[in-house]
Amino acid sequence: MAHAIWRGSLATKIRIVSGLILMIYLTLHVLNLAAILISPTAFDIIQTARLWVIRSDIGTVIIGTALLSHMVLSLTKVVMARTLRMPLRDWVQITFGLLIPIMLVDHLVYTRGAHEMLGVTTMFGYVNRLIWGTNDGWGQAALLIIAWVHGAIGLHMWLRLTEWWQRWVPWLIGLAVTLPTLALVGFVTFARTIDGLLSNPRAEQVAHAAWNWPDAAGFAQLAAAANNTTLVVWGILGAAIAAFLLRRGIAAIARPIRIHYVDGPSVRAPRGQTILETSRVSGVTHTALCGGRGRCTTCRIIVEEGLEDLPAPSDAEQRSLAAVNAPPNARLACQVRPTSSVRVFRVFDRDGKRSRAHASQGKEAQLAVLFLDMRGFTARTDGQLPYDVVHLLNRFFDEIVPPINAAGGTVDKYMGDGLMAVFESDTAEQSARAAIQAVQGIGSALTGFNKKLDGEGSAPVAIGIGVHLGNVVLGEIGAAGQAPRTLIGDTVNIASRLESETKVRGAQALVSMDTLQAAGMRAPEHVVVSLSLRGREAPLEAVPMADASDISVLTPHATAPA
Repeated sequence: MAHAIWRGSLATKIRIVSGLILMIYLTLHVLNLAAILISPTAFDIIQTARLWVIRSDIGTVIIGTALLSHMVLSLTKVVMARTLRMPLRDWVQITFGLLIPIMLVDHLVYTRGAHEMLGVTTMFGYVNRLIWGTNDGWGQAALLIIAWVHGAIGLHMWLRLTEWWQRWVPWLIGLAVTLPTLALVGFVTFARTIDGLLSNPRAEQVAHAAWNWPDAAGFAQLAAAANNTTLVVWGILGAAIAAFLLRRGIAAIARPIRIHYVDGPSVRAPRGQTILETSRVSGVTHTALCGGRGRCTTCRIIVEEGLEDLPAPSDAEQRSLAAVNAPPNARLACQVRPTSSVRVFRVFDRDGKRSRAHASQGKEAQLAVLFLDMRGFTARTDGQLPYDVVHLLNRFFDEIVPPINAAGGTVDKYMGDGLMAVFESDTAEQSARAAIQAVQGIGSALTGFNKKLDGEGSAPVAIGIGVHLGNVVLGEIGAAGQAPRTLIGDTVNIASRLESETKVRGAQALVSMDTLQAAGMRAPEHVVVSLSLRGREAPLEAVPMADASDISVLTPHATAPA
């Protein structure tokens, strides 16, 4: 997931980067206005730094390019849309996005335009004097709010896939509300101060001279520039709307196709419309956490019929599917535009969880599996009250599970007085190393736990651990709505039998040589044992460890990968 936010086409990535640049540009304005509430000095420092950045040659090029590219790509996305049915947040973002260039014209013309055309010193004092007490003042306040909300929605839809963003969302919402509020309060405070100072005709004359305040001819020139630019913006928006309506009209005339949803309806759809758009138009529940922007795979579908007639996936779609090890017949519903009828299965439910078991939901991987069992549990707890037994087990697991988690493992299931853990990693080497680290951690935790028991006058706990690495299949197994994720395969059986074999060997742990070799480790030949395990034809070599916390018998292999 670390790179999921950068998935998508080149156009998508450009839209993200340009949006970030514009959001930084807006944030500088917001901070500048809010700084007046701290002190005039803080205001001047931030304003000087802001103008140095945005009015430098490179700053002008970067911001101008970002503005144009963001507008063009966003308008293109709107034109290419085949439906107006979408979540409310998308409607808000698109509507605000269309309003921004219209409302931004006057601001740009009377600030940057006035500076370039008439040599006006367009500090905030000039701007406040220009719009305070006018409808334009309300308009610019609305522009700040609209642009801020538009950018905040974009940031949220982009970063919502990351874990850190989800954790910080409540705080970020507070920040997103506080900053523009402070900016508007700062604007009002500063504007009232300027208005009071300039109520003196002499002070007004000095200020106008310092700002190079435009005369009537200058303001007429700026008004003409603003009107002409506004007409151009409206012309561009009008052309985009006309193109959208034309595409809708052509799509309505063309012979429709059918989208058949597994566990869902069969609906008619225009040719060339994405499957996600069809789902939205038809009211079919379809998960899309990134909003259908191609930056996640939660709208993923399995094409059961008609795959050969679909357009080939783009490079960006292929990369996204490869990142989640999707099968060959998987596609992204927000990217694929069928031109003939298809039958598809929606992998995820509305809440982001996997849908009912499907062939795509099994994943094969080479992982290390650990089985652990408490020795003599039945004899130890014979005659004890049930609550005392539960208390002992919970204390035991409270001690030994944290080392498993710390090593990167997860407990797949608890089995009375034992458990099965799996170590999911990108490579077999990482998985094997994590399992060995967990074995050592469990041994150390058990030593500490037994010291506590000894202080309480209780007998120490003995354990057996079996670890093996090999191919497993991870998937959801069970009835609909009651199918927990688990793993199956010979690797699981071998790890379980290694754990049982520790009783015979008088060892705390048995780690297979397959695990050690994958981890780039080895052990002296005299400590390696050859085991004949039930259900396995060939002997299995493993290393018994009398004390799981002591892995000194294991050493890095000379050819171990770095």
